[in-house]
Amino acid sequence: MEAITGRQAKTAVVTGGARGIGRAIAERLLHDGCRVLIFDIDRHTGTRTASELDESGRAVFYHVDVGNEASVKAAFEDMRGNGHDPIDVVVNNAGIPQSFGDPIHRLDIARWNLYLAVNLTSVVLTARYAHALFREGRGVIVNIASTRFHQPDRNSFTHTASKGGMVSLTHSLAVGLGPNIRVNCVSPGWVSTRDDLPMLKDQPRHPAGREGRPEDIASLVSWLVSDQAGSVTGQNFIA
Repeated sequence: MEAITGRQAKTAVVTGGARGIGRAIAERLLHDGCRVLIFDIDRHTGTRTASELDESGRAVFYHVDVGNEASVKAAFEDMRGNGHDPIDVVVNNAGIPQSFGDPIHRLDIARWNLYLAVNLTSVVLTARYAHALFREGRGVIVNIASTRFHQPDRNSFTHTASKGGMVSLTHSLAVGLGPNIRVNCVSPGWVSTRDDLPMLKDQPRHPAGREGRPEDIASLVSWLVSDQAGSVTGQNFIA
């Protein structure tokens, strides 16, 4: 894809890239000609995914806890030390999936803080430490939120708040980092990550007649990070 590769292959960081939507995004960006640095807390799965996606070394795994500033900072410093900079793209996909928690009067504040750290603070941390590594100060950030930011389920306070914050943060980052760094958000709806477990009960909600697939999200991310979307920033795409 010429818009991605151009004269020089781009380098992309994909958080939560070991499985599911993150893996599909990493695979698509590799197909587009990028070198992909996979950040994930799951060391075993992350190492295996990088090897499976590309044995030539264009996929590199970093063991990172994206909700921990020291871990994120160390990863970006290691990238620079090992010649994995400059970078062009950051995709913030890592996050704790939705779960149905307690009613508000029994809300576990420790769990609340964990969700905010992994689902929201991580976006600030990657933007902060990637900023100095972007090629010639230019780059693209794509955040993966969720339609649950405006369609909350009962007692899903932590997930809803963190994803809603990510959508708002996207707009703020686009203004604060523009015009050289574009920032957009993708909010997937129902996405099935296992072909053997289709969400048949949810298909009537979709005019397309099926739930989303990781590859659908990956295709949208591919376009957003390409030069074809060069004027697109500060947007949230429902997918």
